[in-house]
Amino acid sequence: MLSDSTATILAERPGVAEVVAAAPRVAQIAARCSDETEAARRLAPEVVEAVREAGFARHFVPAAFGGKEGGFLDMTKAVALVGEGCASAAWAASLSGHAARYGAYLPLEGQAVLWGDGPDALMAGALMPAGTAEPVSGGWRLSGEWKYISGVRFADWVFACSAVPGKVGPDGRGEVRFFAVPQADITVKDTWFTLGMRGTGSDTMVLDDVFVPEHLTLSRFDLNAGRATASEARCHTVPVSAVNALPLTVPVVGAARGTLLVAADQNTRRVDRRGAPLREKLSVQVDLARSAAEVDAAELLVQRAARVADGVEGTTDGEAAVRGPRDFAMAVELSVSAVERVFRGTGTTGHFEFDPVQRFWRDVNTAASHVIFSFEPVGAAYGAWALGVEGAGEPRR
Repeated sequence: MLSDSTATILAERPGVAEVVAAAPRVAQIAARCSDETEAARRLAPEVVEAVREAGFARHFVPAAFGGKEGGFLDMTKAVALVGEGCASAAWAASLSGHAARYGAYLPLEGQAVLWGDGPDALMAGALMPAGTAEPVSGGWRLSGEWKYISGVRFADWVFACSAVPGKVGPDGRGEVRFFAVPQADITVKDTWFTLGMRGTGSDTMVLDDVFVPEHLTLSRFDLNAGRATASEARCHTVPVSAVNALPLTVPVVGAARGTLLVAADQNTRRVDRRGAPLREKLSVQVDLARSAAEVDAAELLVQRAARVADGVEGTTDGEAAVRGPRDFAMAVELSVSAVERVFRGTGTTGHFEFDPVQRFWRDVNTAASHVIFSFEPVGAAYGAWALGVEGAGEPRR
């Protein structure tokens, strides 16, 4: 994790985005609270407030409501820094920040409700449709369960995702909408009992005949196409295909970097059975170098994707939709490889609960199990596109 002096230098550097400058402090607090976070299976309250104060919530909020309309590269850098201290905190900060983008697709009346108390309302969101949404006068009624809602217990608002009866999109599929639901209308079922990423608190959200007015709903068609309601900011007009799994990938890469930093620090003090310093052993040096190179490569892949999302780096026609998912899956594979090598090198000591390396190892492997990081479908999509196969484009899952 970043030292206090490095964090101070970063915070004082001219031109550094607010969220990037504040991220090292979040990482330090999250690392210090990691035991509390794991035991509770949700972020410690101090970490939640640190995430809010750092500006993750407001980073993608429209300027009209006090937000920063910030860039994807800045968010990527900030999340990676938090990940050096705690993967769960980085995951929650990333998903909350990116979920705030959804609000820009609500009618202005809905945006005014969402950010009526300021731009720092924390968000959470469902990625996959679930439950039922029935149209009623003035809005919709939602019922059902939504699994794996990271940060559901601390979010001020949650975007529930559900298929609805209505128009059909250009892909021939039925309409899917997001519904902004306040914390007061949510019941949380305690279901998040996992090996790693325990602190994300990705429990199950339950809605029981909750009314959502029309101005607090948005179409996934518009979100996917980047058709924001009243904003021309790049972060609101970029198609989802240019962002893909970026919010989920960066915490893993940041955690892999944190693993390297902790392990390197440990190896400056450890000795082998003969009392010889581990830092002087060729195998230790080479393993660290190989893992560091893998994490560097992973970081470069996600930063390139963020630059494409920001519109400062271009791609050829159709490439962004297939290269991004490929790069995110590969970045996670590289991160897992780097962490696995470092973890093996810790010996028996690394398996004790007090050792942060084992927590990073559990977190990275758990996060990497997400279906979105399966390389075969995204690799096939990229390969088919690169080879000019007719109809190639979107990954097959």
